[in-house]
Amino acid sequence: MAKKLNISIIGVKGYPYVYGGYETFVKEISERLKEKYNITVYCHKILFSSRPKSINGINLVYIQTIETKILSQPIHSFFSIIHACFSKTDLILVVNSANGPFGIITKIFKIPTIINVDGLEWLRPKWKGLGSVYYKFASRMATLFYDQIVNDSDEMRKVYLDLFKRDSKVIAYGANIRKSKSPGLLKKWNLNQREYFLVVGRLIPDNNADLIIKGFLKCNSKRKLVIVGDVTYKDSYASELKSIVDKRLIFTGYVKDSNILAELYHNCYVYIHGHEFGGTNPTMIKAMAYGCAILALDTVFNKEMLQNGKFGIFFKKDLFSISNMIDYCEKEKFLIDKLRSKSVNGITKKYDWDFVASQYIEVFKYLVSQRK
Repeated sequence: MAKKLNISIIGVKGYPYVYGGYETFVKEISERLKEKYNITVYCHKILFSSRPKSINGINLVYIQTIETKILSQPIHSFFSIIHACFSKTDLILVVNSANGPFGIITKIFKIPTIINVDGLEWLRPKWKGLGSVYYKFASRMATLFYDQIVNDSDEMRKVYLDLFKRDSKVIAYGANIRKSKSPGLLKKWNLNQREYFLVVGRLIPDNNADLIIKGFLKCNSKRKLVIVGDVTYKDSYASELKSIVDKRLIFTGYVKDSNILAELYHNCYVYIHGHEFGGTNPTMIKAMAYGCAILALDTVFNKEMLQNGKFGIFFKKDLFSISNMIDYCEKEKFLIDKLRSKSVNGITKKYDWDFVASQYIEVFKYLVSQRK
């Protein structure tokens, strides 16, 4: 019997910590890969009061870091990669383009390494000045040092090809199709089915929550707008949004119970997606898998996911457009019902977690064979 390869996964908060796109990705992937490989996930030590050495057959290593908005992940990844290189790992999977420069370490140790890069981080308003410069530099370094670049959308592949002259493999982010099970959970906020629009995402400028909220307040809808999400640090942008007082607005903060979050998706009238930078977005792929009618910001990434309007409609980045499109949704109830019934059909094979895992297995096999 062939010996199982040892694979280390680095760049996330940990396992089974799942509040975040990359964390969900690692959970779904590692649980599917563990039958074929010995999987080790590197975790942020400070986030886990209990630190078992393994959960669900997945090995866990806890590394200390400095928990700040900017430095926590790069510092954690640096020491995690050093640790992995001195262990018996056969291959390393890194997520987040911020970890691009650390590929030189695995290069020196001659360990095959894959990096799953994020979206256009250097363009995001939250990374102003040096943060933006670093992200663009880090993304370029990733294309130089890592054996395989993975992007989660065709449009993001084009960006890396045009900007950094390096091709990448496209492996999409996955989704689990689900139907409503407990709509009564909405009573926590006195919500009823189809009586609210929904926004899900961190309260940061590049998710355009301010545009959506202010545009909604200008529209004629009598429904509520439910905003799920927050930030974990003190922030004037998020504080200003949460200070807006209107009986139609409901700020839930983070919703960590996956069943409650699912019901918020299932039972909304329309899910509004304002994310501007990135490839396959976890919150919108979830909205599709949960059968939402979707109103999304008009970007090439959102158009790719919604197949140019087959599974959703779009608004432009201005107050009039978002307000006008919300009123349009109110008038076109037949269209909204139709979108709600067919959006799940957008979860094609490429968004199936089993298929996503199989694609990573092919990459693993190729890189290990190249090393041999």
